[in-house]
Amino acid sequence: MNLPSQLRFTTIVSPRVLGFFLATVGAVLFAAKAIVVKFTYRYGIDAVTLIAFRMLFSLPFFAAVAWRESHRAAQGELPVLTGRERVVLCLLGLLGYYLSSFLDFLGLQYVTASLERLILFLSPTLVVLLSAWWLKRPVSPRQWVAMVVSYLGVILVFAQDLAHGTGSHVALGALFIFGSALSYAVYLICSGELVKRVGATRLVAYAMTVSCIACIVQFFVVHPPSMLIQPLGVYVYSFVHATFNTVMPVFMLMWAVALIGAPTASLLGMVGPVSVLFLAAWLLDEPITLWQLGGTALVLCGILVLMGGRRPEPKQ
Repeated sequence: MNLPSQLRFTTIVSPRVLGFFLATVGAVLFAAKAIVVKFTYRYGIDAVTLIAFRMLFSLPFFAAVAWRESHRAAQGELPVLTGRERVVLCLLGLLGYYLSSFLDFLGLQYVTASLERLILFLSPTLVVLLSAWWLKRPVSPRQWVAMVVSYLGVILVFAQDLAHGTGSHVALGALFIFGSALSYAVYLICSGELVKRVGATRLVAYAMTVSCIACIVQFFVVHPPSMLIQPLGVYVYSFVHATFNTVMPVFMLMWAVALIGAPTASLLGMVGPVSVLFLAAWLLDEPITLWQLGGTALVLCGILVLMGGRRPEPKQ
């Protein structure tokens, strides 16, 4: 993809350094989403309202990019989408961003931010397993070892949450978030071929626009319009969530991939679970225990080994 002109200052900063910076900061901002969600839940709103406000503030940004990409296609600069591709893009938006985000936010009501990020980071392992089942791609011994290590790490942190919370609620929350990771893994597999023709920028912009509209429609189906009136804090956190934890990281990651490549950007994304561990301790008073550290280390080691052979990109 073409980088914005303001990023073309390689005489000051090398493309590699800039790419590392964008990938790292983008990973931290993506991961910090869980912290902002936890703060927003303190106002007593439900997951439907929370995700609707996030998407309401995000929609103008993604719609603007989608319009620009559509205009470029109309001018012949990009391939025109077929009817089938439009349908697939809508379905991908509903699956990869609407359903995945909704399940994630439901789960965050019951589990710690640290456990949430670790479960979401299992998406690459789910891509491998689904590819083996769906696309008949063999799983190498290296990949099996990586997945076993990763899931052991999640089990450690899950046990920690069970010990300090209501068991049934923690299990339900973990199940919701695992469903989020699973739906995003399916999205990654299904979008693999389409992104080659459509392009990452256009695919993300269109899919996110569809997701935003779906979340807003869901809100008005479930709640009366009067529910749009919320405390000031809900608006503030939702705006932060939409801009700093959604829009900015999406484009920072895309620019990073353009500068340093997807494999390196994916590896730098591993800073996400580590950052959440310490941010949650600092801002949410979640404990940092040996189990938390050990589980995080196992998950990161497993994903690192997995990416050594096949490097699917982690969830936002």
